[in-house]
Amino acid sequence: MNSQESKPYQVYSVWLKKHYGEKVYKIPINIPVTCPNRDGTLGHDGCIYCGEKGGGNETLSNILSVKEQMEINSKYIGKRYNAKKFIPYFQSFTNTYCEFSDFKDWIKACIRPDVVEIAISTRPDCVTDEQISFLQEIKKENNIEITIELGLQSVNSKTLKIINRRHTLEDYIETMDRIKEAGLMVCTHLIIDLPWDQEVDVVNSAKIISEKGSDFVKCHSLYIEKNTQLERWYNDGKVQLLTKEAYIRRAILFLENLSPDVVVQRLIGRAPKEDSIVTNWDTSWWKIRDELEAQMNNENYCQGRLFSGKR
Repeated sequence: MNSQESKPYQVYSVWLKKHYGEKVYKIPINIPVTCPNRDGTLGHDGCIYCGEKGGGNETLSNILSVKEQMEINSKYIGKRYNAKKFIPYFQSFTNTYCEFSDFKDWIKACIRPDVVEIAISTRPDCVTDEQISFLQEIKKENNIEITIELGLQSVNSKTLKIINRRHTLEDYIETMDRIKEAGLMVCTHLIIDLPWDQEVDVVNSAKIISEKGSDFVKCHSLYIEKNTQLERWYNDGKVQLLTKEAYIRRAILFLENLSPDVVVQRLIGRAPKEDSIVTNWDTSWWKIRDELEAQMNNENYCQGRLFSGKR
């Protein structure tokens, strides 16, 4: 059996190959958007951990058009990995927080014969019915999948306030219902070692996103980027990060309570060393992933082992 297929959780690369019949690669796209938590609509400082790039650490400059970014990145990725199919990924900041006319133009600009899906990262409180209807049309007219990536981060209301998300769990649930009713896919983003969360919150997050029908999930640790509120708190001793061992324990707990139908796009993230002061305990992301998988295999843990809910 293929080593990826024998892993104790649903691996995204395996799902992609089964779903699309071959390897598919994401192309990061950077558009000139911001966030309501930065431009004064909700706040000015953003989330306490959000750096100057807004999560888009691998994107080209948004001075380049969407078509130019598509061309440059597809050529590079195609040559490096012999890739023939792509997923344009609108990555930085809040990619639905913009004029609707601009949104339509940007989405249409990345449609090509070699594009099988479009992924759009955003906040749960920034997705309109107008955008959802438009994406439904794009999906139908071009026979491609649409995935909206929602940054939830935590299901604990107190934690959401501390990290200054300025949205609620209820926002996530309401938006999930609208997206799923429209027949689009969802990827939920979570930080599973927030020091203000307890293990019960990790379990609840697995149960909630499973129940609401999230197709995918992305998890990462709480890393500290430069020039953020979190960096100031960390330097002042106001926050203490969890250990690597605690992260792995929480990740396993999360996976065991997660529906076996949810595909895991990421179990551990990364931030460029030059942009952060603490990232993943100075350990390579793949070493942490391998350690997590080894522990799950050694102790007979697997995704969905404790899941008893409904999809």
